[in-house]
Amino acid sequence: MAKYKASAIIKPETDEVKLRSLDVQLYSNGGSAYDLSGPVLDRALFHSDNTYYWPEFHANGVVCKTVQPPHTAYRGFGGPQGLSACEHVIDHLALACGISGDQLRKQNLYSEGERTPFGMTLGEEFAGQWNIPRMWDRLYNELNVVGRRREIAEFNKQNKWKKRGLAMVPTKFGIAFTAKFMNQGGCLVHLYTDGTVLVSHGCTEMGQGLHTKVCQIAAQAFAIPLNDVYINDTSSDKVANTIPTAASMSTDLYGMACHSACTTILKRIEPIREKLPKDASLKDIASAAFFERVDLSAHGFFAIDDARCGFEWDKEKPDGFSGPENSWKGHPFIYFTQGCVCSEVEIGILTGNHATTRSDILVDVGRSINPSLDIRQIEGAFIQGMGWSTLEEVVYGDDDHTWIRPRGRTFTAGPGTCKIPAFNDVPEEFNVALMDDVDNPFAVHSSKAVGEPPFFLGACVFFAIKDAIMSARQESDVEGYFELRMPATSERIRMACADEIASECINSKDVKEFQPKGSF
Repeated sequence: MAKYKASAIIKPETDEVKLRSLDVQLYSNGGSAYDLSGPVLDRALFHSDNTYYWPEFHANGVVCKTVQPPHTAYRGFGGPQGLSACEHVIDHLALACGISGDQLRKQNLYSEGERTPFGMTLGEEFAGQWNIPRMWDRLYNELNVVGRRREIAEFNKQNKWKKRGLAMVPTKFGIAFTAKFMNQGGCLVHLYTDGTVLVSHGCTEMGQGLHTKVCQIAAQAFAIPLNDVYINDTSSDKVANTIPTAASMSTDLYGMACHSACTTILKRIEPIREKLPKDASLKDIASAAFFERVDLSAHGFFAIDDARCGFEWDKEKPDGFSGPENSWKGHPFIYFTQGCVCSEVEIGILTGNHATTRSDILVDVGRSINPSLDIRQIEGAFIQGMGWSTLEEVVYGDDDHTWIRPRGRTFTAGPGTCKIPAFNDVPEEFNVALMDDVDNPFAVHSSKAVGEPPFFLGACVFFAIKDAIMSARQESDVEGYFELRMPATSERIRMACADEIASECINSKDVKEFQPKGSF
């Protein structure tokens, strides 16, 4: 939950609205035990500015102990919650200033060289290329957002019980473990005399394609086919003291560690290579090196530079410090994975059901090691984020649900009550593109992390639903900002339309501000 105060400055002479200030208080439901709630809240705070420059910014967070079961990490690790709070504020300010959300977002995107509230400077030297402004322009123009909004407005005029909405949302996601000691990884590489390579690293393959990417890095290093590289299951007797597979950091850490190990072996066999014909295969070189008693195994290790990771929240400002505000506390992220998305939806006024008719995504993942894997990751993260923000309502026993006992018990504990996205929820037209000709000097082969960053893009469907509801409310002469809470379930969509039917259902209550207790 977020409480906020925000302001913007309207400049009539230039037809611009510039963000001025944001003061936000985040409340995190930690459940009955602390678990990882602290670091989750940290990342929510780091992302509560999203991609917008706020000249005056203050964010505070509190982990709340409740009767519910402990709440632990989920894809995004708090980032999507902070980003969502910011986008709610942007929508609210846009309405208050009398301009479109698209216009307010476009006019207040970070520019290269500007600084985040936690002291990071955006730009190649500090955090890699800042591509959001040109990504926004490319998507906005290629998708003809202005023309599509006109078509949506005409459709909504002609249809009483169906409304369409469109939203466009940017995102940046910081890459690194916020706990400094965790930004390390190891890898063991063996070169065999038959020219094959065996790799063992400290990360877990869970379907994200990490093993494939690490094998590609080794294959490229040794200039051999991918089929000649094999990988062992993760085991601490091969690579000890491993770090959790999290924070979207696995390829960055273990890919670099693998590259380091491969480079070590290549340096050892270089004198042997020079003695052999230029067309000698790796098998010939490895075999000759073995008889020359050259070690063909190497352990690689990679750790992010001290100056580029870690953030000490309570560190006092040193005397005479003249750098960016809060930068003395550390450098929480190495770089940002960036993206923009545009989604269009159609809602049924009578049922509250919705369908996503189209979604277009553009993501900067640097020079992708494996574009096919990265695109699949983006698609999966988008659908998961869409479900989180529109379908997956979690209900517990509390004052609003007294029939669930004991107090704090999770009611939505299985497929009968908790609804995740199905085939029918996938956008009818779904397009994903990767940025071309972008570099990232801070990761292996100039790539970027892709696991968690696209998750928040799925929330664009939520904001498109909100846009459609706004049209329905205007038809019922209900004007002004309204609060739509995540997730946008059918019940919440239906009641937020605030028409005569919704008013009759809740008797004397004010339908404009009514919040349903839950969909079961």
